[in-house]
Amino acid sequence: MSLTRRHLLTQAVAAASTLSAGAPVWAQPSKTLRILVGFPPGGGTDAVARLLAEKLHAVLGQTVVVENRPGAGGQIAALALKNAPADGSVLFLTHDHTISILPQVVKNAGFEPARDFVAAGGFATFVNGLAVSPGTPARTFQEYVAWVKRQPGGQSAVGIPAPASTPEFLVRLLARRYQLDLVAAPYRGSAPMIGDMLGNQIPAGIGSVQDFIEHHRAGKLRMLAVLGGQRQAALPDVPTFAELGLAGFEDTPYYGFYAPAGTPDAALQRFAQALAQVVAQREVHGQLTAMGLSVGYMPPAQLAERERAYTRVWTRIIQDAGFTPQ
Repeated sequence: MSLTRRHLLTQAVAAASTLSAGAPVWAQPSKTLRILVGFPPGGGTDAVARLLAEKLHAVLGQTVVVENRPGAGGQIAALALKNAPADGSVLFLTHDHTISILPQVVKNAGFEPARDFVAAGGFATFVNGLAVSPGTPARTFQEYVAWVKRQPGGQSAVGIPAPASTPEFLVRLLARRYQLDLVAAPYRGSAPMIGDMLGNQIPAGIGSVQDFIEHHRAGKLRMLAVLGGQRQAALPDVPTFAELGLAGFEDTPYYGFYAPAGTPDAALQRFAQALAQVVAQREVHGQLTAMGLSVGYMPPAQLAERERAYTRVWTRIIQDAGFTPQ
């Protein structure tokens, strides 16, 4: 090899090393990254997606857009992901319901997570909780139980963001445990449910902490209890259901990104690296924590295992409840 060629090769290797160290390998991609969300704008999942999309744009150096595909507890968005190109340009930001619960409670969901999707990285866990509307007089969970029993026929409605979801199973468990005639009222996402709660159209609701937390802080809604093994750092005044004597719901749901099956490993790893970098940012960590999330990056393999473990837990709960897929 001539000296000139050797010199040029050395320069090229040095330049590549500098690029690798100083700029992300995924810079200047040719396609817009679309993030599908299975719930309407204004809800907790949508807020999380938009925060992460903004930060991912800065890290990836490409346009990142959030596409809301609400309906059927995330099923519509999941089907859109299944039919999307497997090239890393479309991802689905979702929580446990669509991936771990929905395929077990719908006769024909139209997708099988293990076959049709692949984990691209997780970033948080969270808990669900019970909140009451401003017109509901209860200040504690015990007062809420007593209030429901005083209603005509002992009946009361509880809003849930999607049918056959974790909140619905919690409504069933509360009804059985405390001998209440609770009726689960399903909505198309948390935003319309909370709208009705704020307007006293429904006395209570069960949903994720991030859906309720700002309204709780503002005194517009009152959270009475949360799931999980310990109190939430963002809600130290709200007891867990376990503290109240309702065990079995300590396992926490998760948030993650999924890609269509067949997406190249290189594309998944590029996104996972970007997500890890975003989640590590102090500002992002703080904002997600303030929303009521327990923040922690999960590589794709860890998210996949978290999903499998959570699905096993809920398979047992659903079977024990005697629920028949609809």
